[in-house]
Amino acid sequence: MFEKILIANRGEIALRIQRACRTMGIKTVAVHSTADAEAKYVKLADESVCIGPAPAAQSYLNIPAIISAAEVTDSQAIHPGYGFLSENADFAERVEKSGFVFIGPRPETIRLMGDKVSAKNAMKKAGVPCVPGSDGALPEDIDEIKKIVKQIGYPIIIKASGGGGGRGMRVVHTEAALSNAVVMTRNEAQAAFGNPVVYAEKFLENPRHIEFQLLIDEHGNAVHLGERDCSLQRRHQKILEEAPAPGITEKMRNKIGERCADACRRIKYRGVGTFEFLFENDEFYFIEMNTRLQVEHPVTEWITGIDLVQAQIKVAAHEALTIRQKDINIKGHAIECRINAEDPYKLTPSAGRITQYHIPGGPGVRVDSHVYHNYMVPPHYDSMIGKVITYGDTREQAIARMRIALTETVIEGIKTNIPLHLDLLADSSFLHGSLAIHYLEQKLALHNKKD
Repeated sequence: MFEKILIANRGEIALRIQRACRTMGIKTVAVHSTADAEAKYVKLADESVCIGPAPAAQSYLNIPAIISAAEVTDSQAIHPGYGFLSENADFAERVEKSGFVFIGPRPETIRLMGDKVSAKNAMKKAGVPCVPGSDGALPEDIDEIKKIVKQIGYPIIIKASGGGGGRGMRVVHTEAALSNAVVMTRNEAQAAFGNPVVYAEKFLENPRHIEFQLLIDEHGNAVHLGERDCSLQRRHQKILEEAPAPGITEKMRNKIGERCADACRRIKYRGVGTFEFLFENDEFYFIEMNTRLQVEHPVTEWITGIDLVQAQIKVAAHEALTIRQKDINIKGHAIECRINAEDPYKLTPSAGRITQYHIPGGPGVRVDSHVYHNYMVPPHYDSMIGKVITYGDTREQAIARMRIALTETVIEGIKTNIPLHLDLLADSSFLHGSLAIHYLEQKLALHNKKD
């Protein structure tokens, strides 16, 4: 096992990894920007290194500075967290060539699954159901593209092969708009990702967003840990997640979960990974694989009892999984609300000093946050300042505990999205379950129109 791990991330992510390491008796090194010098995870780390000024490109995404920090602190491994660096194959490669262990998949695996076309082909070979679309990249000839799209059927979505995070995609409803959409998406893909390749998929008009959590070692063992519903999102950013997903039967879960596990064995994946699906009319359609641990992993941890960060570290240290699929027992229900420093309905960021801070407690309540009383929320990074997670024997109990937890939460001095969460928890459509991915954006649009 490792003696010292450098954590190449910030915020609640860094604190979460730090807690796992401390539980395992592993020392931690926190790298940070000048803006985070007073952060909780920096003060709690065994060692800390300031690697640059506030802008992320000059600090948290500065690969040479991170490698240098690992060298001067004699770290053995680097944990990229679950942000941009975790899915950066070049970073993983640099880490390993510098003599450190990258706590994540192999660089070649990240590249394979980072390219949406090659990822889709790999999934098809493993029998994972995919969204109907072009078999690979779209050709240059517009007439050939029209033939391909006609077979798929409108509406379609043009996607950048190297895209991610909801960027590099465009919906097309008619043949008249097709040519312009392809050209614009190609240009955007080249500018944003350095890769102009685009492909086409059937555009599902009212799907849910369901994702499966996988855990895989280097010895051919792979297990799935069930699914999460992440449909409550806006601008492709998730707001509320829950596990298991309402309406998904055990038969559905095992069928798709095992195919995902088989896909991981085929591509010799290692660590934790997330398979994202659109779900419509009781059918799953693979959209992409995230080669990392995700923000919403605690809901899966609660219904399975497995510490995913610890498991991830053990796999990176070449240990074999001690659990098998038959050992995975999904029990109860968990909900996660992402607490953002932003206007709850207009979503404008709200940086500033927290003048009052009180977190909730009680049975089935977990809070993952790096902020504290008098903490200054910097304007340089994303707006998430924490997560409230609740667990119950039933979905209804988890929801009731979340309502209580959020009403107990006090964060003053800045705006947060807690009012939006409380609104959602009283929403009859949410209480019924099985909302489509467009629901939250539509709800916000109606609210803002009234204003």
